[in-house]
Amino acid sequence: MVKRFFERFYIGLILVFLYAPIIILIVLSFNSSKSRSKWGGFTLHWYKELFKNQSIMNALYTTLIIAFLSALIATIIGTAAAIAINSMKKTPRTIMIAITNIPMLNADIVTGISLMLLFVALRYTLGFTSVLISHITFNIPYVILSVMPKLKQLNPHTYEAALDLGASPVYAFFRVILPDIFPGVFTGFFLAFTMSLDDFVITHFTKGPSINTLSTKIYTEVRKGIKPEIYALSTLMFITVLLLLIIINRRSADKKEPVRRL
Repeated sequence: MVKRFFERFYIGLILVFLYAPIIILIVLSFNSSKSRSKWGGFTLHWYKELFKNQSIMNALYTTLIIAFLSALIATIIGTAAAIAINSMKKTPRTIMIAITNIPMLNADIVTGISLMLLFVALRYTLGFTSVLISHITFNIPYVILSVMPKLKQLNPHTYEAALDLGASPVYAFFRVILPDIFPGVFTGFFLAFTMSLDDFVITHFTKGPSINTLSTKIYTEVRKGIKPEIYALSTLMFITVLLLLIIINRRSADKKEPVRRL
């Protein structure tokens, strides 16, 4: 009994440390006072001001476009790379997986500076395209490592059987291989999308003065003082992600439920 109490207390303590800052942020988004230490009453004023703030909305639009495009392109490249790596022999495959892990273990600041120096050496103008290329670059390893476990679970004879039955390689891939590895591809896409949405360091070094993402916009706002509109935006993003997770988990649970016999 005592052991169970301490286990629940420990889990509860972890959840408090994880979500207390987010709860405070949500509360501040409804505070009519700009002061974080004084409650001025409930209001939706900052949510209205959020949609009127053109600079924040432009940064949000740029962030979502870069995150979606980089995740989509990285998913396509990463899936193809994972299939190629999986078809290699043991030694080359081990080497390629080790190389794939390097960008994930490397510090973001090293990756950001390296990409910036590369663009400068190529005399490439820093802007939207440079940020997009950078995000695709650091997203690819996450996709590869998400798809690889699903490829290892595949029956290698299924694809060969489809070819023997007259299917073309492209048709066999989309009808036989892709449906089996799709959960890994889906996970890789959302992981890449989240990493791109959250990135600051690499974006900061490769963006140039012409564009701003949410992370760089918030960084510049910190110097002048964070506006309450940022609290409202963060609250909306948190609620959106929470709803998506609930929907995905409910759908997964429904698929796992056994079919009842009549």
